[in-house]
Amino acid sequence: MFAFAGVEPVPDELVDKSRLQKAMLFELSMARAESLLSGDREPSWDHCLQLASTRQRRHYDAKVPDKLEQCDYDVATHAAQNLVVMLNKVQAQNSDAQLERSPFIPGLGWIASGNGDFSLGSMLIEVKHTDRNFVAGDFRQVLMYWLLKYAAAIENNDDVWSDVLLLNPRRNCALLVKFDYLLRSASASSNRVELSELLRSIVSQDFDRR
Repeated sequence: MFAFAGVEPVPDELVDKSRLQKAMLFELSMARAESLLSGDREPSWDHCLQLASTRQRRHYDAKVPDKLEQCDYDVATHAAQNLVVMLNKVQAQNSDAQLERSPFIPGLGWIASGNGDFSLGSMLIEVKHTDRNFVAGDFRQVLMYWLLKYAAAIENNDDVWSDVLLLNPRRNCALLVKFDYLLRSASASSNRVELSELLRSIVSQDFDRR
């Protein structure tokens, strides 16, 4: 893992002061970061909260606060600024590529399509606002994204990501990994084609049982 110069982690004691669900708190910071990246220097907090609430309701039983406290603003602002700095530094090192927000993740069978956080050329960027290091579940998530992308690319002759960059603006840590390395680590001897066919087989079997 590595850290970004000039980026300060969000203090845990500040996060602990917030009474918001942590998922909602950092979804709020994501919404603010996206607005900043779009060129809005003073994003509307009402808009950010509405966007964060809509996203959280898709996956969780989100509790939408009646109002935000000062510590909520402070945490979301700090984490959002950290993410913007991180992404700008990464883009500066890949100046030929365009930063894309919410890259499309194709579905397959009963697996619904979705969106990642960001992508930059051949690099998928996934953001995790946690108080821990990256764990196996994070790698399984991005590997599934890659397999779904690869399965669609075979049919459409599209490009696939070669690398994944995991970012944690809360702790100021990052990890850059090649997908081929993740595939070898997760599958012993299977290659990308065999893994794609295995996924199709699993999806088809579950689809048949339904």
